[in-house]
Amino acid sequence: MEPVESIIFIRKRWMPCQMLAYGFKKEWDGYVLKKSFCNGDFLAILSVDTRGQITGQVIDTMTQEDYEPLRQEHSHGAYVNMVRSAYEELLNDVAASCCQNVLFASPQANRLAQAIVADFQVTPDFPWKDSSRYQSYGAFRHSSNRKWFALIMNVKRSVLTRDKDSRPIDVLNIKIRPEEADALHAVPGIYPAYHMNHRLWISVVLDDTLPDEKIMSLVQTSYQLTR
Repeated sequence: MEPVESIIFIRKRWMPCQMLAYGFKKEWDGYVLKKSFCNGDFLAILSVDTRGQITGQVIDTMTQEDYEPLRQEHSHGAYVNMVRSAYEELLNDVAASCCQNVLFASPQANRLAQAIVADFQVTPDFPWKDSSRYQSYGAFRHSSNRKWFALIMNVKRSVLTRDKDSRPIDVLNIKIRPEEADALHAVPGIYPAYHMNHRLWISVVLDDTLPDEKIMSLVQTSYQLTR
């Protein structure tokens, strides 16, 4: 069961001044908010680290323990659904009060999106915006033939690295010349494309491993190859 915090805050940028005004407390490793809900029966503890990643904890104030049914996919009684709804309402209020909407999760993805808009005069569309799993997938398309030349996705790092690293990461899928595939696959931050032909497409991790200028050069090639 995907954490509700990940779904609500996936394309949000935290605004520190607004966080403090809302009630967050600054700590050495980020910000923490403690807020009761459901008439004081539950306490939400929200922690935002220095990278902007949020984790949430819901405490039953009677037992002073984690309210475990909240995270259990098979729990669907009237009471737990009421608590879930109230917690989601709280999270949405925090998002509206403390965050700014952005197109993508990572700073580099948002910088590159701005560069693509400026260079190619196209804005991303989100074909799967109604899907909680794929809602953050943004495609940049040619205005003439509607073929996409760049696709930014938020996936688990492990789908590229083939290890157990389940941290979410923005990646960019772009087309390449097949004769350049082996050389590009050897570059740190570049992988055979996720869900695409490995000889024709690559996935670039958008965690600043590669500079924006290098990635935009690859985007230019993809643009030309997909015209």
